[in-house]
Amino acid sequence: MKSPKLFLSDIDGVLTDGKLYYTKNGEDIKAFNVMDGLGIKLLQNAGIKFGVISGRHSEALLNRLRELDIEIIYTGNHHKLDIYNNIKADLNLEDEEICYMGDDLVDIPVLKRVGFSFAPSNAHPFVKSFCKYITKKQGGDGALREAIEHILDLTGHLYSILKSFS
Repeated sequence: MKSPKLFLSDIDGVLTDGKLYYTKNGEDIKAFNVMDGLGIKLLQNAGIKFGVISGRHSEALLNRLRELDIEIIYTGNHHKLDIYNNIKADLNLEDEEICYMGDDLVDIPVLKRVGFSFAPSNAHPFVKSFCKYITKKQGGDGALREAIEHILDLTGHLYSILKSFS
């Protein structure tokens, strides 16, 4: 098993609870868990890139991703495998060096390819059958952070990261 160099994730249902909220003016509102945000920063500090592939486009999402200094951002496209293949080629990575976390049917083609596949506990049951690791947490409630800490533990980074906070 190769060490992961990239962690990709879906957004709705992973970084959020999957619910769509709209203002009376039609603007969408998304809630993000700060634990997931810190997890992304810890991953980046360990030298593992983070990016998103989302079928939906949202300005609220883009604002959060910019705040976290995420550079690999693909939104508004449900052909996730095509995007995945482009990212993989651009970064010259192999499937075994990539993690992906998804929760719904459109994520399956990517989940089947990556070396490390994750789903939140409230993912679609069929999706879970394609994943090596199912988090105890639900999407939007720290599931991404749990998956990230699992990767950091596998790569030997977690202990030193936790120790640095004590």
